[in-house]
Amino acid sequence: MEPLTNDWQPDPPAWQANPFASQFQPKFRDRLWLHILLFVLTIATTTIVGALQYDAFADTVYHARPQTLARFLLGGFWFSGTILSILGCHELGHYLACRYYNIDATLPFFLPLPLPPSGTLGAFIRIREPIPFKRMLFDIGIAGPIAGFLVAVPTLFIGVAMSAAIHIDSSTAQTLGEPLLWKIAARLVWGALPDGADIYTHPMAFGAWWGMLATSLNLFPIGQLDGGHISYSVLGRKSSIVSLVGVGAAIGLAFVTPTWIVWTLLMIAMLRVFGRHHPPVLDEHVPLDRARMVLAVFAVVMFVLCFIPVPFPV
Repeated sequence: MEPLTNDWQPDPPAWQANPFASQFQPKFRDRLWLHILLFVLTIATTTIVGALQYDAFADTVYHARPQTLARFLLGGFWFSGTILSILGCHELGHYLACRYYNIDATLPFFLPLPLPPSGTLGAFIRIREPIPFKRMLFDIGIAGPIAGFLVAVPTLFIGVAMSAAIHIDSSTAQTLGEPLLWKIAARLVWGALPDGADIYTHPMAFGAWWGMLATSLNLFPIGQLDGGHISYSVLGRKSSIVSLVGVGAAIGLAFVTPTWIVWTLLMIAMLRVFGRHHPPVLDEHVPLDRARMVLAVFAVVMFVLCFIPVPFPV
């Protein structure tokens, strides 16, 4: 009879999950007004950007533009509702996982940007205490991408179906890089397009496109990104090598297209500030259980489906 091992442990109840948790220090206390204000501002900026997109879409496809300000702004919700749903579910996935494990964290901060093409710089939560165990780190890290991905997929298919296949002058058209998931959706919905035709993107599909871009960037296996947490949970200290490979790949992409330069510099700055080694957990050498390893493979699948080598072709 084989001796029992300590490689797997059941998930503890939330109230006793974090050994560093204090019973006396209040947690999950937020300046609610600030989160609401940023969210409302982000709704405004993304709706205005989305309204401009829908105005152009309606003019090109339907040859009829919104006649009133109310209809103009209402058209913007196709984009803003989609992108904010994906970003919001992503961050709520992290937040609810933190609540389950009693890891102190903030509500999501949304970042408005009164400029096209997105109207937002994304969203984030701030985790305010160490994450002690590997399974907690993994669950918190992967909860966000999965939650956002589950919203991005149906909104992408609906948005592609609401788009239009029209003749587009390739010499003047502004195109976007297409992730693999986009190609799959377009093929299933529209089939093989005739020569000279392309899909004129509905704002809802464009919002899903931004959601996929955000998902793939967060899944980069570097530093404090979601992919960095997942990589460390699976590989331990070997994840430092993966981080260097990821930065090297980003540098290579920056030579292919200038759209990668800013993100590459941010990743390099992140490694410079936080170091290339992930902060350790107490059970670094205990392997993850099989279910979490399956989810780690799914994280790679999400990254492959959402990754856009050249987001904005020049």
